[in-house]
Amino acid sequence: MRAHLGDQLVIERTTTGAAKRDGEIVGLHHEDGTPPYDVRWSDTDEVTLVFPGPDAHIRHLEHGQPESTHAPSDPGTAAAEGMPPRAPNPGDIGRRVAVERHRQRLSREETARRARMSPGYLEYLESQPADPSMATLIGLADALGTTVTTLRGGGMDLPPGQGHALLHPQLRDIGPEECRRLLSTHGVGRVAVTAPDGRPAVVPVNYEVIDAAIVFRTAPDSTPAAAVGAEVAFEVDHMDLALSQGWSVLAVGPASVVTEPDTVRRLTEHAHTTPWAGGGRAMWVSIRPAHLTGRRITPAEG
Repeated sequence: MRAHLGDQLVIERTTTGAAKRDGEIVGLHHEDGTPPYDVRWSDTDEVTLVFPGPDAHIRHLEHGQPESTHAPSDPGTAAAEGMPPRAPNPGDIGRRVAVERHRQRLSREETARRARMSPGYLEYLESQPADPSMATLIGLADALGTTVTTLRGGGMDLPPGQGHALLHPQLRDIGPEECRRLLSTHGVGRVAVTAPDGRPAVVPVNYEVIDAAIVFRTAPDSTPAAAVGAEVAFEVDHMDLALSQGWSVLAVGPASVVTEPDTVRRLTEHAHTTPWAGGGRAMWVSIRPAHLTGRRITPAEG
């Protein structure tokens, strides 16, 4: 028998006159999800330590499949968790969990250990549509240093940084080498240009970093295309909402359109993603940073 936080423990009473009982598993004592469990009973709301007997089974609420005490499973696969194998098609929560885990460079095994769930279930969650229980989401949010709201996407329409500031923040400059590292190889950044109507504009674009140049795709008649032939600013940042920390990097330099056919082909073939905005965006623009600066907010030392 193996379980994860939020599963339901069901006791099918075999004694004459004894009632069936069920409760939510709110605590695990072994990393592989084997008994005993801390169970909050639905009839009393009390939490007790339970060593399930032969009249008990686990019901995984995310997929409605019971697991008998007589059917031990291999925790390394989704099928071993009683979940039918299906082609990968992750749901929104699974995608957010996977992205946050990769961002923090955490293995699936380490994340599962922190969340007190089996790696097999986490693999299932990241690859299949699922509706995890609140207890499961709380465990994952705590393991990843984020919030349940973030994993559910509830704040996607809100601007970042609405949390409280640090009690003793420290703002420091970032050196050029660290700025280059933070720019990394791709992502979403913002290009600041003078639009064709003469007004300033800041537009988010999917970008790559190739041979020390920042490159992005756009359409010839779009606002980002106004960068060509001018000196522009390009900004990327990241904010840790849970810790009220973050950094930003600003690159300033001349922009030009990429016209060499082999270079255009190489950029297109090796791009990490197509433009999120969609449409016919085949024109590549290159920014060669002449000035690279950055700042980071962290807790004050000492």
